[in-house]
Amino acid sequence: MPSFTCSLSQPPMAFEHFWEHTVGSCHAPLALRSDWQAQMRKCHSELGFRHVRFHDLLSDSMGTLVSQDKELLYSFFNADQVMDFLLSIGMRPFLELGFMPQALASGRKTVFRYKANVTPPKDYKAWETFIRKLTRHWVERYGLDEVRTWFFETWNEPNLKAFWTGTQRDYFKLYRHTVEAIKSVDASLKVGGPASAQAAWIEPFLDDCERNHLPVDFVTTHYYPTDAFSAGKAETEKRLAAAPRDVMREQAEKSKQQARGLPLYFTEWNISSDSRHTRHDEPFAAVYATRILMSLRGLVDGYSFWTFSDIFEENYFPYVPFHGGFGLLNLHSIPKPVYRAFQLLHQLGNQQIEVQGQHDTVEVWAIRKENQLTVLAVNHALPEHPISTEQVEITLSETPRPGRSAIERIDEDHANPRRTWLEMGSPEYLSAPDVERLQSSSQVCKEPQSFSWAEGNLRLRFDLPPHSLAAVTLEFEKERS
Repeated sequence: MPSFTCSLSQPPMAFEHFWEHTVGSCHAPLALRSDWQAQMRKCHSELGFRHVRFHDLLSDSMGTLVSQDKELLYSFFNADQVMDFLLSIGMRPFLELGFMPQALASGRKTVFRYKANVTPPKDYKAWETFIRKLTRHWVERYGLDEVRTWFFETWNEPNLKAFWTGTQRDYFKLYRHTVEAIKSVDASLKVGGPASAQAAWIEPFLDDCERNHLPVDFVTTHYYPTDAFSAGKAETEKRLAAAPRDVMREQAEKSKQQARGLPLYFTEWNISSDSRHTRHDEPFAAVYATRILMSLRGLVDGYSFWTFSDIFEENYFPYVPFHGGFGLLNLHSIPKPVYRAFQLLHQLGNQQIEVQGQHDTVEVWAIRKENQLTVLAVNHALPEHPISTEQVEITLSETPRPGRSAIERIDEDHANPRRTWLEMGSPEYLSAPDVERLQSSSQVCKEPQSFSWAEGNLRLRFDLPPHSLAAVTLEFEKERS
């Protein structure tokens, strides 16, 4: 039986909700859709996300810069519509400055179904003028105090040929012209990079900035557990199975060391980089994502999940309700298990108390919030690794007797709408009653949790099935002043 102990008299550690800083989306044109906006509003309200990041803000699909009769036409109307909406619901953009407007592109190479141009500018000064005009426009429209709270990230994954046909040196040149354009509007605006895949390029990027006396306000990079852990083009499940258990924490530790004290944001992560991976829709994703986030305390300033919604069209626009998409919400705004995990995490407090105990698959954390203590537990293993149902025992010492105790679960039998969908015969198109049924099956329910208490020692026991998450919340009487 996995056993854990925790003394409530020990000094707590700060527990920041860094994963709520930013969340990812597909590309900017989708932010003009009403269903995208409804889901964004839901995620902001229920999960606490404060910024959103997406591709393609500068591409022809947004009409931000086009060439008409050999004249450059700047149109910021569509981009403004997105910013207006975000500000109206209390959110802000984490601006990924890309991809290349065709009018400035040095080549024709594109990426994704929406054909975003990934070539360097044919004229870097023209790019600099474009970025300066756009930045000045936003400062005039929204005010300097507001735009100072935004993040300007230069490009997306330039270390991958799929996203940048230029060299590393070309990217450094792009950053130089970008940061000089933005800082010419106001030196306090926040600009960073290298927005790299696989936590690459951080040190050479910062070296180049130091050599050329270029400001950098923050460092960004990406990482997925499936990155680079099996040879060739192995299927996602094999790549996930080959990943070290703590790879996400290890990459965050390495990146923090390389960031040289600058704020560090992972602007993309998920449990895999496969946009059609069944596990994204399963309890497995909820448990793995929770374990990753709970391992990163003190290492990152932001950790942006990719993505909040299955309204996503990099390869093609999906139609099957549960197709393994990246999103926390499916096309019909039905919360997946991983959405419910983020919801439970959002409800946690900001004081973590150290828990003693080790087990191969079970981990436990204790988080305090005013007169509540939540004991969070997961039972997790990567594919092809052994895992079984475990009865967990947790002893809390030096604690008053709680007035109430409840447990919330995410597992195969709880908050698992995909299972209900399979039982329905996997309909490809949902009726209104279908959506209602699946919404109901996605709910996390509070159930009473028994405990024993004697002389300041409280003992909890409960089962954790494979790939499950449980949150036990204990409520104490408020201290009288």
